[in-house]
Amino acid sequence: MDASLIEGPAHDIWVYLSAQPLLWLTLTLVAYALAFAVQRRLHGNPAANPVLIAVALLSIILLLTDTPYASYFGGAQFVHFLLGPATVALAVPLYGQRQRIVAQAGPIFIALVVGSLAAALSACLIAATLGATPATIASLAPKSVTTPIAMGISERIGGLASLTAVIVIITGILGAVMGSGVLRRLGVRDDASIGFALGLAAHGIGSARALQISEEAGAFAALAMGLGGTFAALTLPWLMPPLQRLLAAQ
Repeated sequence: MDASLIEGPAHDIWVYLSAQPLLWLTLTLVAYALAFAVQRRLHGNPAANPVLIAVALLSIILLLTDTPYASYFGGAQFVHFLLGPATVALAVPLYGQRQRIVAQAGPIFIALVVGSLAAALSACLIAATLGATPATIASLAPKSVTTPIAMGISERIGGLASLTAVIVIITGILGAVMGSGVLRRLGVRDDASIGFALGLAAHGIGSARALQISEEAGAFAALAMGLGGTFAALTLPWLMPPLQRLLAAQ
């Protein structure tokens, strides 16, 4: 529905509000608050992920008002700015777990290497099997890395940064919704292990879910997100060319 279809005083009010810089910021915060309230009402059910619900609500509003994403982002970019301080703040629970992290440095390193390579290679192999183009395959490789790093990696290895951003968000939401449940069904009960898996596979959104489980899970999720992004940035640029040549030869 186009916003011009709204008639009378309601249309005048919308035209006025849509020109205000705080409108989309306010709607973003309200959408997330409503989504968070829904999850609490459902006793923290991971299927009621606040990010997923808030994105759905905002998408509906943008479609109904025929608002371009650029206009929305212009008003809500303060939330984007806060991603930096929020990421840095993850160091607080991480510092509290420093002794356990040092004691388990070996297993953490093994989990980092195996998990990062599995996330990238599985996506590439599945995409290649389904007939995806080299650019699409490259776009999928950094799917489990936090968005800013993933987009940079994608551009470096010949992918499409915009496609990577979408895939990263979808990966994060799916990981946050299903990750902890799948791990517990597999018999994983340790919060640190669950948190590390969520952070490594589902980056920031998975880390947010881990923080809801416990501070320990959140700390290890933050550790995994940071290490995973660094590992991917160092390895994927030299790993992808031979992999793409191998896939092209099949």
